[in-house]
Amino acid sequence: MTPTLLERALDPEVVPPADEVSERILDGALAVAAASGVRNLTMDLVAQRAGVGRMTVYRRFGERDKLVEALSVREARRCLAQLEAAVDPELELGDRVAEGFVVAMRIAREHPLLNRLARLEPDTVLTTLTADSSEMFRMLRDASSGWLALAGLEPAKRREQVADLLVRLCVSFVLIQDSSLPLGDDAAARRVARELIAPIATAP
Repeated sequence: MTPTLLERALDPEVVPPADEVSERILDGALAVAAASGVRNLTMDLVAQRAGVGRMTVYRRFGERDKLVEALSVREARRCLAQLEAAVDPELELGDRVAEGFVVAMRIAREHPLLNRLARLEPDTVLTTLTADSSEMFRMLRDASSGWLALAGLEPAKRREQVADLLVRLCVSFVLIQDSSLPLGDDAAARRVARELIAPIATAP
């Protein structure tokens, strides 16, 4: 089976080019994808946005698909690192769940490409989550289960079920942004998460 994006992002052997020019190209690719969508990303547009020659982009990344993969791996790693760094490992289980939800919502709201996908290309998000027998969804669930394990949630079966619910909730809030719940800022989202979402994990 071809490795998924999340597998590549978590694989330390997958190292996107990280020199200054490559970073400029990846930044340009992110800007183009956020403005026009990944489907409309071309090497010419990326080169123009990055301020480099078209052949420079090809020399660094070889082809369009490799550029998109490198961008995806870089941004996935950044999002995962941001989520991990923002959640204090010393927090109690309920607070950890609430803070994880807040940070996930903030990332989805503020990341230029994720925000575009959620607003304008939700079918792309759903396709990614359900492709390869829902491999991406299962890996997100497993990652969430791992964070819950660090918070002491037992047994493993309950941890997996809680992680399943939390991932589904986050996806639904990202894709269906119209909500009666006040999620527009961190403080409001934190209150909602603590009162309504954290009990999924803390209930006896």
